[in-house]
Amino acid sequence: MSSEPSPADIKKRIDELTQQINHYNHLYYQEDTSEISDFEFDNLMDELIRLEKSYPEFADEYSPTQRVGGTITKNFETSAHSVRMLSLGNTYSEEELIAFDERVQRGLGHLDYSYFCELKFDGVAISLVYEKGRLVRAVTRGDGFRGDVVTENVKTIRNIPLRIKGDRIPEILEVRGEIFLPRKEFEKINAEREANEEALLANPRNAASGTLKMQDSGVVAKRRLNCYLYQLLGEDLDIDQHDEAIALLEKWGFNVSPTYQKCQTVQDVLQFIELWREKRHQLPVETDGVVLKINDYGQREELGFTAKIPRWAIAFKYQAEKATSELLSITYQVGRTGAITPVANLSPVLLAGTTVKRASLHNANEIERLDLHEGDTVWVEKGGEIIPKITAVSLELRKATAKPIRYITKCPECGTELLRKDGEAKHFCPNAGSCPPQILGRIEHFVSKRAMDIDTLGTERIRALINQGYVRTPADIYDLPDIQEKLLGLEVSEDQYTKSGEGYLYVSLKKALFALTDGISLTAIDQFLTGVDQEEQPIKLAAFLDFIRETGKKVNENTAVIRRLTDQLDREAFDQIEDFIPVSAVLKSLGSLPSHIYEQLTSLSKIKNTVHDLLFSFQSELSQGYLEKVRKLKGNSFQEGVISNMMEGIQASKGQPYEKVLFALGIRNIGENTAVLLVEHFDTFEKLKEAGREELLDINGIGETLVDSLQDFLNVPENMEIIKRLKSHGLLFESSKEGIILESEKLKGKKILASGKLHHFKRDEIIDFVRSHGGMYVKSVSKNIDFIIEGEDMGPSKKEKAAKLGIPLISEEEFLKNVTR
Repeated sequence: MSSEPSPADIKKRIDELTQQINHYNHLYYQEDTSEISDFEFDNLMDELIRLEKSYPEFADEYSPTQRVGGTITKNFETSAHSVRMLSLGNTYSEEELIAFDERVQRGLGHLDYSYFCELKFDGVAISLVYEKGRLVRAVTRGDGFRGDVVTENVKTIRNIPLRIKGDRIPEILEVRGEIFLPRKEFEKINAEREANEEALLANPRNAASGTLKMQDSGVVAKRRLNCYLYQLLGEDLDIDQHDEAIALLEKWGFNVSPTYQKCQTVQDVLQFIELWREKRHQLPVETDGVVLKINDYGQREELGFTAKIPRWAIAFKYQAEKATSELLSITYQVGRTGAITPVANLSPVLLAGTTVKRASLHNANEIERLDLHEGDTVWVEKGGEIIPKITAVSLELRKATAKPIRYITKCPECGTELLRKDGEAKHFCPNAGSCPPQILGRIEHFVSKRAMDIDTLGTERIRALINQGYVRTPADIYDLPDIQEKLLGLEVSEDQYTKSGEGYLYVSLKKALFALTDGISLTAIDQFLTGVDQEEQPIKLAAFLDFIRETGKKVNENTAVIRRLTDQLDREAFDQIEDFIPVSAVLKSLGSLPSHIYEQLTSLSKIKNTVHDLLFSFQSELSQGYLEKVRKLKGNSFQEGVISNMMEGIQASKGQPYEKVLFALGIRNIGENTAVLLVEHFDTFEKLKEAGREELLDINGIGETLVDSLQDFLNVPENMEIIKRLKSHGLLFESSKEGIILESEKLKGKKILASGKLHHFKRDEIIDFVRSHGGMYVKSVSKNIDFIIEGEDMGPSKKEKAAKLGIPLISEEEFLKNVTR
């Protein structure tokens, strides 16, 4: 008969699990190896979580279970850096690096100095503050003076110590480094997202940055971020060399990149740079160069700084690699402001360890400068190893029959004739009211947290609603509850789609092959395509037939449908876009279609943006079997739960106050503060609409530019119709607040900001107090401020900016004395 474990047994098991999990974390994050599977690791963690929950008296605040997250952060506070987080100057040439070394030599007046070299990682800079050995604050770089506090999210990063032990640890110390998402984790996340038909993450650096600012730390924990630390700050460290500081970091258990090296001369530095030129591609993180710093701290102080960068450090960036590729076609993207950007679609080429298939061409001038012709062989490089670009054309390989590329004349999104203003490089679509990408920017602003706060309407959902014709203006959002049934099945993500230069809709080859075949998983197709990544599309399709035979999955049916697809592609002269395939060809190959639908598909694909949108009006005429294949082709779609949450968010937004609604309208030059100011003087929209120009200009803080913007907006009939519809849906266009009682005019005409902790006022109270005495409260430092009330712990960046602009700082006591006397 088994007995219950004793408290001592429980404590022993918790200690064992803690030791095991910490050991496996160290191996995984700092040795890049693993002795057990993820499943086995998760089982150990689950057991520890259960035990600590059942026996909280044995739970340790530094337990590895504290890494799993779960904290929800709605808004990230900001915090000032004790020492500015600097940016570095950079160079791409050995000559400039030698010139830098000569400047160092002249600055110090001798050759008795050395460099500390390490690779430059492509991640997110972070500052970690420890007090009495415990991690108390993690802050992003921000503007260098002040950043966002992301402590709860950083605690989930398993190679960042929550507590440090050892000798010589100061009472307060700061450690700086770079947070990154390892390549293999990035690929794993994208594979999972793809299997779930979710939008893929763009690149590891952006993924790391976005992850660090997620509201749910539980989600952050699952991303397995990593971190390299490279700087130590603190009092009483008793060190004067950077390599000594790095040795201390390693001794205290911080994860330091193994790539560093102390170099005695600039020639040693150049050898280090050459050593890592190719070897760096084997590292788990993206890199683009080498950082070299003077090793001696005293010499750093002697060399000092320029206005923006230190004179004792520089980043050497590796020259971009070059290769030739064939220009397959050009597509055109529309930005939120209506600017058109041409993109070159290329035959696959390997550069800096990645396969490049597209490159930005910037504008029509660039196409003209390069003298691009159809089918040209072009030289491609990765600028800064990040953004691919075409640098030249190989004229000797140009075909005699090749035609010059002609820039499009109509918007690829809405068909409007493009404009190009004198002296400007970019073409623009002037259809601001109906062009989907331009509408997107306005709707995103309208639903944002600071405006109507409809957080269930994210960018992807808004884009889907716009592109498929359901939303064009803010008022359309409030019509959505009446058409919920039409939204079911609507595709959310459109990352799997692109448009050809002629405007035809294309879908990713991977999704097409998944939909066309039966019994072959998306993961298997992804692995196949990875293996033929550098082959051109016709070769990929031919190889896929062999792949089908190897799988043994419904070989006759699957090979027949792929042959049907290749025949269809041969019959129709579509542009070739690597990794994408015409939607109409795929739909025609999926199965039998009614003839009238078949005949319309190609022309309809020029005006539709998703498969759902393309086939929606025909759904009743399509067989269930065909629709099931279409479902495999589609991207992630709106389901009942998503739609229900959206409707709740839309309904809740109707309670937003008038000043939020006014700000949400997106009237140029009317920010949050100005919206509040206007509402204080005109408590209904009708009064604001009827206000004369002079009446508006009499308000302190309202200028000519703002009045022009407001009147331009009011003079557009469509805007007035939108407001009429918003009113009919119950949005507030009058103030529910009682006006602020004017107690005096002692602050009349004064623009005032308070910074730091105040003892007599809460934040909202100081705003109301300033206004009640005739002043205007502002929220950021500018040359127009009359003075700043300096509270406790006012940020150094604001102080520095105030000093540069000559803005007086007064104490809270002095401020009260001046107003109340």
